[in-house]
Amino acid sequence: MEKKVLITGVAGFLGSQLAKDLLAAGCVVVGVDNLSSGKITNIKGLSEGRFIFKEMDVCSRKILTDPDFLNVQEIYHLASAASPKYYQASPFETINVNTIGTKNMLELAKRKQAKIVYTSTSEAYGDPEVHPQPETYRGNVNTWGPRACYDEAKRLGEVLCYLYFTEYQTKVKVARIFNTYSAGLANNDGRVISNFVTQALTGEDMTVYGDGTQTRSFCYVTDTLNGLKLLMEKDEANGEIINIGNPTEYPIIELAHLVKTLSNSASNITFHPLPVDDPKVRRPVIDKAKELLSWEPAITLENGLKETIEEYTKKLNQP
Repeated sequence: MEKKVLITGVAGFLGSQLAKDLLAAGCVVVGVDNLSSGKITNIKGLSEGRFIFKEMDVCSRKILTDPDFLNVQEIYHLASAASPKYYQASPFETINVNTIGTKNMLELAKRKQAKIVYTSTSEAYGDPEVHPQPETYRGNVNTWGPRACYDEAKRLGEVLCYLYFTEYQTKVKVARIFNTYSAGLANNDGRVISNFVTQALTGEDMTVYGDGTQTRSFCYVTDTLNGLKLLMEKDEANGEIINIGNPTEYPIIELAHLVKTLSNSASNITFHPLPVDDPKVRRPVIDKAKELLSWEPAITLENGLKETIEEYTKKLNQP
């Protein structure tokens, strides 16, 4: 019998790539998206017959009784804007999808006795006072600021996962995803790599916020997706929070120069005020992922950027 998998946020960056992977592996995929930030073009041409697309909001209770979700065995709950540009423009929707939507997905998993992976975020650590960040660190998050709608909603989503695991023994696993990139990110996504590559290729100024000494860790999309699939697969990960990210850390100014060099760009690097609550450092401890999942990233930042720049160049040259 073919495995039936539900992906929420299927028209987004990670969801669409995951759907392609699972279809290639022979799964039946039911994809849900309300298209508030996902793009229908991301899932255009997916295998007919084994891919079912539902334009639905995961916050709707109708999702619990939809007949297309019969016999679902695995649920990847990826729905949510992830770029500050988008979640700050829709703060209430961001809170809802990560709380009401997460509870609906957990309830569906409980009813179907399905496994579920909830994609949380490294933003659960806020502007960390512990560096690098292990899963045991409780974070330094501001509830009174423009990023809180995302950070705190994701944290409450984790609480719901804990409750469904402890109260109902739901097979839930939580991935705290760190910065992920590839050419699959839209040029106007607003995240740092898509910004830098697009600006470098079009000759625009490359915009660095603050002095560029703040750091991030960048994981190529194939590595992140492999981590999520292993998380789903391993029963040892039930009831666990696991960092999925690249433990190699880069200052943003170094990233800007690397993108400029790799793209042979003449763009100027310019400096702008740092956004409110922008984290100063970000690097995962991945010992738990190594131990429970036998996972660690394989793609270096330079190799991932070369692939991203090549694909963005093709997209920008399309008529």
